[in-house]
This record gives sequence, structure tokens and C-alpha cells, in this order.
Amino acid sequence: MIKISRLALVLLIFAFACSSERNTFTNRTFHNLTSHFNAYYLADVKIKNVENLVKSNYKEDYTQVLPVFIPIDSTSIQESADTLQSARELASKAVEWHRISKWVDDSYYLLGKIDYLQSHFDDAQNTFKFVNVNSKDKDLRHKTLISLLKLYVDLKEFENANFTIDYLSKESGINDENRYQLYRTLAYYYETRNDANGVIGALTKALDYVDDNKEESRINFILAQRYQKAGLDALAYDFYNNSQDGNPPYERSFFAQLYAQQVAELNASKDLRKVRRYYEDLYNDPKNKDLKDVVVYEMALFEEKQGDTLKTLQLLHQAAKEPGSNPRQKGYIYQKLAEINLDNYKDYRATKYYLDSALTFIKETDPVAEQINEQKETLDHYVFHLERITSNDSLISLARLSPEEQKAIAENFIKKEEERLLAEAAAKQEPESNSIFDNLLAFNDRGSGSTFYFDNSVAMQQGTIEFYRVWGNRPIQDNWRRSAASFQSTEPTIAAPTETDSTGVDEAANPLNQLPDLETLLAQIPSSEEDISKLNLELEESYFELGKLLYFELGEVESSIENLETLVREYPNSSRKPEAYYLLYLGQRDRGGNFQQYIGRLNNEFPDSQYTYSVNNPEAASGNLAYLASSKNYELAYDAYYKGDYKQAREIIVNTLEEYPLTRNTERILLLDIMITGKLESRQQYRQRLEAYIQNSKDENLIELARNMLRPMMSSEELASLNKSDSTALDSANLANPDLSNNEGLENLPESPYKVNESSTHIFVLVMSPDEMENAEGLLGDLEAFHTKNFQNARLRTGNMNMNSDHAIFIISPFSNAEKAKAYYQLFLTDFKSNEITEEIKNDSFVISIENFQQLNKTKNLEEYRTFFKSVYK
Repeated sequence: MIKISRLALVLLIFAFACSSERNTFTNRTFHNLTSHFNAYYLADVKIKNVENLVKSNYKEDYTQVLPVFIPIDSTSIQESADTLQSARELASKAVEWHRISKWVDDSYYLLGKIDYLQSHFDDAQNTFKFVNVNSKDKDLRHKTLISLLKLYVDLKEFENANFTIDYLSKESGINDENRYQLYRTLAYYYETRNDANGVIGALTKALDYVDDNKEESRINFILAQRYQKAGLDALAYDFYNNSQDGNPPYERSFFAQLYAQQVAELNASKDLRKVRRYYEDLYNDPKNKDLKDVVVYEMALFEEKQGDTLKTLQLLHQAAKEPGSNPRQKGYIYQKLAEINLDNYKDYRATKYYLDSALTFIKETDPVAEQINEQKETLDHYVFHLERITSNDSLISLARLSPEEQKAIAENFIKKEEERLLAEAAAKQEPESNSIFDNLLAFNDRGSGSTFYFDNSVAMQQGTIEFYRVWGNRPIQDNWRRSAASFQSTEPTIAAPTETDSTGVDEAANPLNQLPDLETLLAQIPSSEEDISKLNLELEESYFELGKLLYFELGEVESSIENLETLVREYPNSSRKPEAYYLLYLGQRDRGGNFQQYIGRLNNEFPDSQYTYSVNNPEAASGNLAYLASSKNYELAYDAYYKGDYKQAREIIVNTLEEYPLTRNTERILLLDIMITGKLESRQQYRQRLEAYIQNSKDENLIELARNMLRPMMSSEELASLNKSDSTALDSANLANPDLSNNEGLENLPESPYKVNESSTHIFVLVMSPDEMENAEGLLGDLEAFHTKNFQNARLRTGNMNMNSDHAIFIISPFSNAEKAKAYYQLFLTDFKSNEITEEIKNDSFVISIENFQQLNKTKNLEEYRTFFKSVYK
């Protein structure tokens, strides 16, 4: 009875302790223990398991700058749906069953993390905000705010992110773990905003608080990549070495060693030999069997730096054949081949096909794929028309020959194809070199001395071709199939071999598929006037489209003239002739040739054409329809450029220049097209177009604008030479390029208090006197109408303030970076109309970063800032 009584007493106490309504010491202790070590702990473990699965499933691409956070893969989350659901149930039990425990808020935080992982962002945001408001645990609140900050950055809600950062910056007592996560999240914030310096600063701070060796190694690797990208090779070298500490994954260690060679200082030829031996040792190391393509690719980049383009191309071709573990690497190899063929040889056809190959290895969602597709669009049109011209010309030429001549040419073509296939087989028979650099196109076939038939690819190729000559391209089949077929039909049909059929052959590898037959070749030759007429119509279109594309898109004036002259010579009755004359007029004018002949031809043959009107009236009156229409198109193109839709902007520009070739808008439209070049094409091409524009343009204001656009790309010596006689311009150059402060003869220039930060938030400022502002009652309405028309989705705000007794200002904000602010400024100067302000006030407007505005508000020295503004922004 005593034992029973004691057991009953324990059960009674336990029953009272289980109650979540009684807030006693016993109850609290029970619920704290149970919620912590049962529900909360198990839910936390399951969430960490899912996070680890996301990490393990992610393949790091060390050829690109690593992201601060490993992206969350939706596939991994879907695979873990049951695990996350179990974690959600456990965390919910910790909240519902143990309401008086101190782990309730922590469990709510876990629920927010689960919603975040499953992309339920609204629910996650609400949960994080709830925990921040209700929790009394400072560490938990900090952790929650950091998670909320990451969520805001994911959604690109930068205003909310800025508020959260500001709030956290004023918090005290943030523990080391939270500080580490905060600095990582700040680095992610700057990464999303393309602020490289911010990323470096935040990750450097994160290193002070990291306690995981593998994470420390990864951060060091990211810092090394970013320093290398910034051109700070010495710092990059140190961080690559640091990233090899802490037992990192082998692949990261491999790339750290590899990239350290890129930034190592090389002072003599013996250093070059040392690097080449280093790459060769990496290539021969068995541990790098799946990384050989990377080694050869890096060697190609090294040889490119030494100026050996031919060797670079050879190594890149070899890299494409080497085994590798990262398919994207092949894409980057082909992209590099495309870049060299475009920049060094202007081989647009090869560039197009290399980019096609690159896209087969790079995912559609990869930002690089989008960039390649934009670049490839013009090249696709170029290659289509070029190959159609080549093909149709050949077919029409063949059609004029006798049947005997046609047959002889076809047989000769087949013979050459046989020789080519044999030559390819012979190339594969070359013995493998002991050094990758002795034989840059090494293969893994056996030596040519092999006597066994199936080891000798030349013999196999020769046998295949000989079989084809005797028997034709017939399917391979066993004797029993032929016997069975003879009983069923006098014209047996043999089923195609299946995948499991022992006699099946790899059709893609069969050389017969590469060898054309005589009948097929002869059937392609047109035999009727109707067929030839169709080919000629295609030729006419392709000559014209190719000439236009070469002039407008590729800047190849000579080739454009050649194609257009062929068009007007071979197809004198073409409906495209007036526009072709006009394009020839533009091309000859650009090259300093005889463009007057095309003015005469247009007047004689097409006196009523719009192109004739354009060449006769280059300074057409502003009221004509062409000017108004081109002005409207210019607005549309500029709006697309402002929104970042550069492809759409270029399409509008090309169509406008074709439809309204010469108006008073032409030069500013061309300058906008050059600005788009700066976004889509190489820096070198951007500079070349600016320099050509400055030489050919007649509008002094646009020339000055182009010069200011060119200035940031000029070296210190070029700027000093350009501005030698102009002290104001010299000061501007010093401000635009801080490196000039070290040049001889510039030491005495005053240092500007203003700093260049193009990624910073900017505002637009109109300056007037207080009386002028008081009388400008309708200015706000005019500005709002201007914003509604041109910047409907930009959420611009307008305000005003008195700077001092002499100056009042209107402020339009915010612009997320300098580029958008400048776009607004330029459109304001050209298109804003208001009777409330004078042209002088309009022209004295400027844009300024938030940091520089704070400085300006202190000094009130408007002229000092305008000097800076003219040098950096105009």
C-alpha cells in the first residue's frame, strides 16, 4: 500500500506539472526540459539536416566568383518535404503544448525558417517580425533580425533591408555567432547590389568571428577571387594560400593552388618555365583526372597573358576534349574560343558556332547563358544570311552546268570527303605525347603501329569507305535475319536495331553518316527556272539584310558596302534599292569615300523616296514628321535603356535609323546606341565607338558628353596629356581618376571633399533662389507629369528645402545608382518642359550621391560640387 501511495503521489505531481496553465516552478522546469530536448531539439536537427542536404547537393563552380550564400535549390527542398513537415509539427508542438516554456519563441523562429526554406516568404516574414517584437531573448531577436534581413535581400526590398541594417547597427551586445551571420548577410546585401568593395569589407569582418574552419576557408577563397578581380594580385595570392588551411574540399584546394599561380609575380623567363612545369605536373597528377580540362584551360589563359594567341587557341581546343567534372567548364572554354575569334579575327561565323557549343553546357538559368543569347542573336542572323548566300550561289552556278559536269563535280566532292575522313582517322592514330605541351591536341588512341584491325582507326575508316563504294549505305544484319526476311517478302524490310540488340551500331559514330551519296547531291541542284528564281529571291534578301546588319550591328563598313554593291549590281530591279543606296551613302561617308554618287543615283532613280529627301536635307526642319517620329522613338529607346532592357532599346534604335535615317535626332540616337554598346559589348569596342563619334559628330554638346563618357576609360597619362592646358579640366580629371594624384605636376591640385561611388543612392537637384521657388507654384505638377510619362514605375518622390538664404532646392529621389540618376538627368535636359523655371535653372541642375549631398549641405559650396559633377557625371 505504501508503494502504491508513493506511485500515486508521483503521478499526481507529474499530472500537475504537465499542465501548461499553471505557471509554477515545477511546471516551468518540466516544460522547459520537454520542449527543449524533445520538440525544439528534434525540429532543429531536422532543419539542419535539410540545410546540409542543400549544401551537399550544390556543386561549387570555382571558375566563377563563389556566391556568399549557397543558393537554396528547390529540388532539394522538395525532396525534404517530409522532413520539413515533421520539423514543422515538432516546432508547433513546442508552441502549443509547452506555452509556458522559454523555448516558445525559439520554436516560432524555427517555424519561420521552415517557411523561408519552402519559399513561403510572407509567412516567414510575419513570423520573424513576431519573434522580434515578442521575444525577451536579445540573442534570439538579433538572430531573427539577421534572418529577416536576408529575406529582404532575397526579395530585393532594399529599403526594408536598409532600415534593418540601420536598426542592427545601433544594437549592443550582439554575440559572436550573430556577428558572423550579420557580416555574411551584409556581404550578401552588397553582392546583390553589385558593390564589390562592400562584399570585401563585410567578409573581412566576418573572418574575425567565424569558428568553422571549412567556412573560413571558403570565405578566404571568395576574398581571393574578389581581390584578383579587382587587380590586387598580392592580396589575392595571400588569401588563396589562406583558403588552403582548415582541411577544405580537395577541389577548392586544387583551384586555390591553380589560381595562386595566376596572381604570382613573374619576373623572369625561368619563372615562366616554372609555371608551365607546374601546370604540367597538375595535369599528370592522377588525383586531377576529372579536372584536366580546368588545368589546360588555365594554361591557355596563362599563354594568352604572354601574348601567344595561336598557342592559346590550341590549348583551348585541347581543353574542350579533356575529361572534366563540371559541365559548365566546357561552356566557359567555348565562350573563350568565341571571344578570341571575335576580338582577334572578327570571325563572326566561328564565334556564333562556339557560342552555340557553349550553350549546350551552360544552363538556361545561368546569367552567362542570357548574356550569350543576347550576343548570339545578331550572329545568328549574320551566319544564316552568309551561309544562304554561299549555298544559293553554288547551287545556281551548278544549275548552269551540263549533267555530266554536275556529276563530275559531285563525284569530286565525295572523293574529297573520303580524304577528309581518312585524314581525321589518321590524326587520331598519332601517338600520345608524354607532355601535354609537346602535343597540344593529344588523343588517347593506340599508336599507329598497331596491326590489329579494330585498333587501327585508319584501316577501319578505309574499310568502311570501301564497303560503301561496293555495297552502298546498307544496314548491318546477321545471316539469319536475311534468311528469315527472304521468306516474308521479295523486298524485305529490316527492323532497326534496338538498344539491346547485339548487332546495333552507334549511328552518330558511323562515318557513313558523314559521307554524302551521289544521288542526294545531284537532287539538291535546281532543275527548273522556278527553283532558280526562288534562290535568287533569297539571295536578294540576304545580300540586303547582311549589308544592313554589317553596318548597323557589327560596324563592318567595308563588308557592308561590298554586299550592298553586289545587291544593286546583280538585282537592279530590287525594291530594296533605294534603302541600299542610302546605306551605301552612309557607308561611303563614314569611310571618306565617294558618297555623292549615291545622292545622284537617289535623285535620278527615286526622286520621291524618303531616303532621297534625307540625303538632300540633312538639316531638316524640326517640324517635319520624320523628326517628330524619331523623337518619339528616341524617348521609347531611352526609357527601355533606363529600365535596363538594352536589347529592346537597340531594336528601337535600329528600326528608327532605318525608317528615319537623317533627322536632327540622328546624332543623339547614335550616342544612345553607343551607351548600349557599353552595356552589351566589350570595353574596347565601347571606347572605339566613342572615339569615332567624337571625330565625326558636329553637335558640340553631344561631343562634350561623349568625351566625358570616354574620360573614365582613359589612362592617367592620356588624361594628363588631354588636359595639360586646362586647369579646370585637369582638376576634373584628377577627381574622375584618383590615380592622377600621384602623377608628376599634379601634386598641388586641391583635393576634392567629394567621392565617386556610382553604386550609391543618388538624388537629382534643381537649384533656385527662394523667391523663384515661391513663384514656381506649378513646377511640382509639371514634374509629376514628367515622371508619370517617363518614369511611371520608378516611385520617384519630390521635395524641397532651403539650403541657405540665397539658395532653395527641389529634390527628386531616389535613384538606386549613378547610372539611373544620369539617365534621368539627360532626359530632363532634353524633354522636360515647364514655364515655371528658366533654361538657366534647368541647365544648372545636377545629380549627387547621398554621401556627397551630406557634405554639400555642410559646406553650402555649390560651385565646388558643380566642378566635381562636370568632371565625373557629364
